[in-house]
Amino acid sequence: MQGDANEIRKGLRDVIDFEIGLDVVSLGMIREIDTEGEGVRITMILTSPMCPMASFMMNQVRDRAAELTDKPVEVVMGKELWKPDMMEPEAREALGI
Repeated sequence: MQGDANEIRKGLRDVIDFEIGLDVVSLGMIREIDTEGEGVRITMILTSPMCPMASFMMNQVRDRAAELTDKPVEVVMGKELWKPDMMEPEAREALGI
């Protein structure tokens, strides 16, 4: 099992932000998936910097990605602030934005 970035991104659609009810990919929270080298490094952001579910969601992202690759997976917090325009159009429509 290799697990390229596209496969991992597709699989991460299974990880739901329970407060919003949409997946982390549709919300634009997954900013980068780097599969070069020995491991996979996923950079994600949160919809709120004070999200009480931060570590839980990061663990879910890591665990789901690990199911899709034979490489070790690291999830790191990005520095940019989340904005609604990072969402996929369908997600914005679902939320009435």
